[in-house]
Amino acid sequence: MRRRIAVVGGGPAGLTFARVLHRHHHPVTVFERDAAPDARPPGGALDLHENLGQLALDKAGLLPRFRALSRPEGQAMRILDTDGTVLRDWRPRPGDLANPEIDRGQLRDLLLGPLEVHWGRGVRQVVPGTRDGVQIRFADGRQERFDLVVGADGAWSRVRPALSPARPHYTGVTVVESALDDVESRHPGLARLIGDGSLAVYGVNRALVAQRNSGGHVKVYAQFRAPLDWHTSQDRGAGLDPAGTEAMRSSLLAMFDGWAGPVLDLLRHGTAFTYRPLYVLPVCHTWAHVPGVTLLGDAAHLMPPLGVGANLAMLEGAELAESLAAAPGDLDEAVRAFEERMWARAGRWATFTAAGLERLVSPDPAQALALFDEVQPT
Repeated sequence: MRRRIAVVGGGPAGLTFARVLHRHHHPVTVFERDAAPDARPPGGALDLHENLGQLALDKAGLLPRFRALSRPEGQAMRILDTDGTVLRDWRPRPGDLANPEIDRGQLRDLLLGPLEVHWGRGVRQVVPGTRDGVQIRFADGRQERFDLVVGADGAWSRVRPALSPARPHYTGVTVVESALDDVESRHPGLARLIGDGSLAVYGVNRALVAQRNSGGHVKVYAQFRAPLDWHTSQDRGAGLDPAGTEAMRSSLLAMFDGWAGPVLDLLRHGTAFTYRPLYVLPVCHTWAHVPGVTLLGDAAHLMPPLGVGANLAMLEGAELAESLAAAPGDLDEAVRAFEERMWARAGRWATFTAAGLERLVSPDPAQALALFDEVQPT
């Protein structure tokens, strides 16, 4: 008998899980709260690692298509001092496919393929242990039951409370994201400064990072240590509205005052500033196994965004799907064994990324440079 399986969340983890199950001819229902695939901006590019995200795509049969879409040149990394001096200028060798970049929107479309996603289906609650399976209660008042519900619904997961009382906590680091469009034609100097991949500048307790996306689009991230209410506690009378572009630009330029002019141009020309405090779950987040419910990705182990989270989430989705497809009958033992493996691996990565964030946004900028040298291939 086919088991009724649902995944909540249409991000990289949930879609990889569903796509691998689909490849094994097992039906799966995908619920996503967004009204449509393009309901909101998809976010910056992802670098998919050979032994994580690329391995997951290989399990889904999508690796050749990924390689056709990805940008190996996007692996390049340039690091500047705050005065504009180039400290590191690393470029991948020809044929290097260790972690090529792909836009999140392109990855989403690649994973969607033939999948049927129920868009606009926000989940309010998941109730395990009910008669005839696990109950999903939706925001619109409807209810459905499944034999297994997989929560891949991110940091503020509505599935997680069925398993764990843990809630994300603030790291002390905030990111303000902005963007540059048509960078080659509109900002050729910045295009040359950034190069083919990413640019990073590290100062005392703050950093500026610029990341190439496709089509001449660049994401810019101002990172700094600040109270959670930083955007409302500025000396601006009524406070700094994070939706106010010019007020945010002015505040950031003051924060990074004294840095090289070309570096500050990343802020001067940025558009659509978005305020993003960084949250994490406890480093070794686990839970007592509950039959019929499990978690993937940020819902299970939210960690700092150091290029690991989406990779790990995708591989988890692929591995869980393969385990379920191979399960001869009762899914519970397959899920339990998967959770044990996930917790061990995610704990190691969460420890690494937590320490990494401390070094990247540090009182000593040399810590960030040292971390780059430790992890970058020679």
